Amino acid sequence: MALDWQQLELDDSLIFTLKEQQLNKPAKVQQQAIPVALDGKDLLLSAPTGTGKTLAFLLPALQHLLDFPRQSPGPARILVLAPTRELAEQIHQQAQMFSPLTELSSVVVTGGINYGTQLSQLEKSHDLLVATPGRLMDLIEAEQYQLESVEWLIIDEADRMLDMGFTKTVEEIARHARHRQQSILSSATLESAGVVTFSKRLLNEPELIEVKPPKRERGKILQYAYQADTAEHKQKLLLKVLAEYPGRQIVFVKTRERVDQLTGYLQANFDQQVMHLRGDLPQSERQRIIEQFKQSKSSVLVATDVAARGLDIDTVSVVVNYDLPRQADTYVHRIGRTARAGAKGTAVSLVEAHDALLLGRIERYTGERLERRVFEDLRPQYKFPSTEKKRPKKTAKKKSKKNKKR
Repeated sequence: MALDWQQLELDDSLIFTLKEQQLNKPAKVQQQAIPVALDGKDLLLSAPTGTGKTLAFLLPALQHLLDFPRQSPGPARILVLAPTRELAEQIHQQAQMFSPLTELSSVVVTGGINYGTQLSQLEKSHDLLVATPGRLMDLIEAEQYQLESVEWLIIDEADRMLDMGFTKTVEEIARHARHRQQSILSSATLESAGVVTFSKRLLNEPELIEVKPPKRERGKILQYAYQADTAEHKQKLLLKVLAEYPGRQIVFVKTRERVDQLTGYLQANFDQQVMHLRGDLPQSERQRIIEQFKQSKSSVLVATDVAARGLDIDTVSVVVNYDLPRQADTYVHRIGRTARAGAKGTAVSLVEAHDALLLGRIERYTGERLERRVFEDLRPQYKFPSTEKKRPKKTAKKKSKKNKKR
């Protein structure tokens, strides 16, 4: 039976803020996670992107702060680690949403922002700190911040943390937060054995909550693949796809150089505002671009995978994988930028012959075959290779050895 906010025993100030944001009922992941977290148990939480995972750990953390008010001013009692600046900023904004009524304060610390600005915020009393691991570790090593007061440690997007090489940094941060009472590890997927091993080192007898989207939700993202013969053919396919799905559009590429190249091509050949997002841009510039994209009703954002997580924008009409990602779970995160907040969306992948094995890997991981499509005026001229990985053939030498044994 579905629970409502009152049944989850949340404070009236939290419920009022949720309803003001038109969040009238808790999502499935929130219904399952909040009671467990409020019972004081460590939690290993897995749910797909866009299902309400952030509030599933943020709400019980805020409730904990309200249930046990601080006795004196000081540093953060809740620490949330996020792999990217964008995701950290998004979590911080959600926490701030509750500040007017709860009077609980949140500070965000990431790379790309002036040290002085962050230090001045950290010197003031605050309840919740959202941080990327690298910048927080810099502050700890410089003895400019301590984690002695941390009661809850929350690690979001743990699978991405591992992919980005933050394992040792996160473990070191956890050691500094040695007085914590509770830990929550959140991941979009538990497919990687690394995530489970990581969780065993950080969590104490955790309760596992794994939420699969209902079947009706899975069909909300229509997934198509178009075969591209050449670089020029691929560019023409991209223009055709973007014309087919007007609105806010995100195009994912694999390198910063490709971002610049494709942005220039679209600005010259596509009659719509084109923006770009790369990991080497200063944080202030990245935030400005994201806000500009959010405000526009019709524009293209060309981005590397830095935007694949933590980019929470409603009504993205289409996500285009101009370059397929090397990791199958990255594909899932990319396409999760569309079909958010109950809407439908489309994900299109432009695949070349050398992408065949990557495409096969993605289809095996998701358990779905991407529908192959063509535009009549842009039909591919070449046959597409098999997406199945070929098994190595037994050599004649090996066969003869077998025969000798017989």
